[in-house]
Amino acid sequence: MPIVSHTSLPTFADLRARGEQILPLDEALHQDIRELHVGLLNMMPDAALRVTEQQYMRLLGSANQIVQIYVHPFTVPGLTRSPEAQAYIDAYYEPFAQLRAEGLDALIVSGANVSNPELSAEPFWEPLAEVMEWAIHDVTSILCSCLATHALVQHFHGVNRRRLLSKRWGVYAHRAVRPDHPLMRGTNTRFDVPHSRWNEITSAQLREAGIQALIESTAGDFHLGVSADGLRMVYMQGHPEYDTTSLLKEYKREVHRYLAGELPAIPPYPENYLSPRAARVAHDYLEAALAARDAGAPTPAFPEAELAGQLDNTWTDTGKAVFNNWLGLVYRLTDLRRGVPFMRDIDPDDPLGLRTQ
Repeated sequence: MPIVSHTSLPTFADLRARGEQILPLDEALHQDIRELHVGLLNMMPDAALRVTEQQYMRLLGSANQIVQIYVHPFTVPGLTRSPEAQAYIDAYYEPFAQLRAEGLDALIVSGANVSNPELSAEPFWEPLAEVMEWAIHDVTSILCSCLATHALVQHFHGVNRRRLLSKRWGVYAHRAVRPDHPLMRGTNTRFDVPHSRWNEITSAQLREAGIQALIESTAGDFHLGVSADGLRMVYMQGHPEYDTTSLLKEYKREVHRYLAGELPAIPPYPENYLSPRAARVAHDYLEAALAARDAGAPTPAFPEAELAGQLDNTWTDTGKAVFNNWLGLVYRLTDLRRGVPFMRDIDPDDPLGLRTQ
């Protein structure tokens, strides 16, 4: 589904420069092709704000090329922003009030960084709840990522996430536990998904709340789940949108924090991510950096390019398939008019017809 560059958002030009198909607005307006309007509620911190835009737009743009996709980034109050990030948001993001008035066909909600153990104490909790109370009635499908999944399962079902003993950080083997579900068409039965989090919601908690788990890790925790109707809420706990180097950049930040004295211990490698050779390179770098610190010498440059050349991506194809299925279902079920969730002959309580099969 071609992404339409309908605003001056710099991400459109960035993606075009990287070889992604981006359709200019004047071309889009001359094509008799149906539009889908997808909101991107971006709650990520400043350093990841634009990267998150690109990651989700690549997944959206890799879907079937039948429909024109208009992506509408926006955010909510209660998130700490630098003056530079706020200026970017003011210049390129759309007000929620405008999107609520014009309507959306689908909505993606990103993760976020939090500072409170209780999510409801976060300053963004009430603004996020306002968006979701609108979207659950007026948007065909909502896809949530990581922290957003934890927040919305708590908001809608009263299910609280649990603190892990250590950070779940790395690339983990998963399997489809509902391969017959329409969101799982064309996916492998076993595949990898990146995770990066300190908390979790389990498959058992999902089932108690009436949520179906579609993808689980071999350790038992879920990656993908859907509401009882099969589509209105799509919950992800992992990160299929991650680039090949996303975890590497996170590891680099953690190493620099340790070298700066901000962390008490050497950060572990992301699990199942670095090859033995890459792990050796990372180990040798850390030894050299510590020796330089002890000698009062400058810290050597982190070998990011060398490590990046030794990484494998084992998750993007499945992520693309799930997003393709998701957008295909939204396209098939939603009304031709923007902001009208379902066609007249669609049962909103069973849009996929799963209960009548």
